[in-house]
Amino acid sequence: MTAVTLGTLTWLRALDHPELLAESTFAVLGGWAAVTPEVADAVVVAEIDPGLADTAAMTEAYSLPLSASANCVLVAGRRAGEERVAAAVVRATTRADVNNAVKRLLDVRKASFLPMDRATEESGMEYGGITPLGLPDGYRVLVDARVAAPDPAGDLVIIGSGLRRSKLALPGALLAAAPGAELVDGLALA
Repeated sequence: MTAVTLGTLTWLRALDHPELLAESTFAVLGGWAAVTPEVADAVVVAEIDPGLADTAAMTEAYSLPLSASANCVLVAGRRAGEERVAAAVVRATTRADVNNAVKRLLDVRKASFLPMDRATEESGMEYGGITPLGLPDGYRVLVDARVAAPDPAGDLVIIGSGLRRSKLALPGALLAAAPGAELVDGLALA
């Protein structure tokens, strides 16, 4: 594994540290690495202060470029009595276009953020650590094309690990190729 330098954090091979990952995140990474061996070395994890899990606080405390982080928000809407849920993954320098792009992709009249208690209960993840890796079956994973594109901060994108006390980093293009991920142009607003 190549050493990862990103901010002042110590990055470790994620699959070697299941204690730093939500159970579902660890399971997805293991299954993905079995099919795509490069995942085992390309996905790294760093332990952080859980009080600094929010993107702005984390980037400042650990000298990380804001554009290296990606946020994952859970959104739901209904159509003909059927609920449709998606994770929208966008760079931290942008915000998910919930009222247009997400709504259109889910084919619903109105899309809303999942309430915190429901998001954490259904995902099995902690608020502030929700990640697109390991979400329940049936959730769509929408990744903004800018997450996969090269960024001046580098190729790595920092995302949640499922826990507030750690973060994952992996190449944005690899995240866009994660099982079930859908790459979407225009998912985010600047």
